[in-house]
Amino acid sequence: MIQEYEPEATRRDTGDAESSRASRGWWDRNADEYQTEHGGFLGDDRFVWGPEGLDEADAALLGPASGLRGLDVLEIGAGAAQCSRWLAAQGARPVALDLSHRQLQHALRIGTGFPLVEADAGALPFADASFDLACSAYGAVPFVADPVQVMREVHRVLRPGGRWVFSVTHPIRWAFPDEPGPEGLSVAASYFDRTPYVEQDETGRAVYVEHHRTLGDRVRDVVTAGFRLIDLVEPEWPEWNQQEWGGWSPLRGHLIPGTAIFVCERG
Repeated sequence: MIQEYEPEATRRDTGDAESSRASRGWWDRNADEYQTEHGGFLGDDRFVWGPEGLDEADAALLGPASGLRGLDVLEIGAGAAQCSRWLAAQGARPVALDLSHRQLQHALRIGTGFPLVEADAGALPFADASFDLACSAYGAVPFVADPVQVMREVHRVLRPGGRWVFSVTHPIRWAFPDEPGPEGLSVAASYFDRTPYVEQDETGRAVYVEHHRTLGDRVRDVVTAGFRLIDLVEPEWPEWNQQEWGGWSPLRGHLIPGTAIFVCERG
């Protein structure tokens, strides 16, 4: 019997090409399991910013829902396009982009009335000033080696005054073990260590990559790309949410932030 190799977790440098290849492969392999495990929480047509359950219908980080009608919106790292489906229901004209072919197949399975695009967030296949808004709920940004390139691409395809809103794992979480229980409450690493987290196969080839940026790094990234940061939202864990999602849990969520949402505006 051939035993499947368990990827080795490590911290090491990795560049754009390796990060992109690893992300595409990981999501293609794990999309089915991800949608099975989290699809109920995400819903088919909700816009949820993260495991805390903050809903765009309540938060209005893109602006009032009534003002979305007729706007061209780009969702980056759309997965099964749940957020785009909610946007379409508000009268917006979304385009859902993802690196993973399998994730977009799940978008087709649920059903869409808007374009799906398979592409890398660092090279958006759209003309300048194509969109009024851009958004990403845990999509693309944590997994790229050069986030400024992604920010510049988003800036390029947005029209003047357009918002760019994205959520990522809160940077402070990198100092703690990724565990939902009490063991995840003690600092175990330096917050300032930007070395990427990598899972690699027996040949040393990366099969999963996630990049750490400090809170200050994220702010500088958006400003360098030409955006103005107008809000930074750190959702609190609500009492109704009793689920665990990886390292996110009610225990940790009541004590330390798990998600950071950056609300930016193109000048």
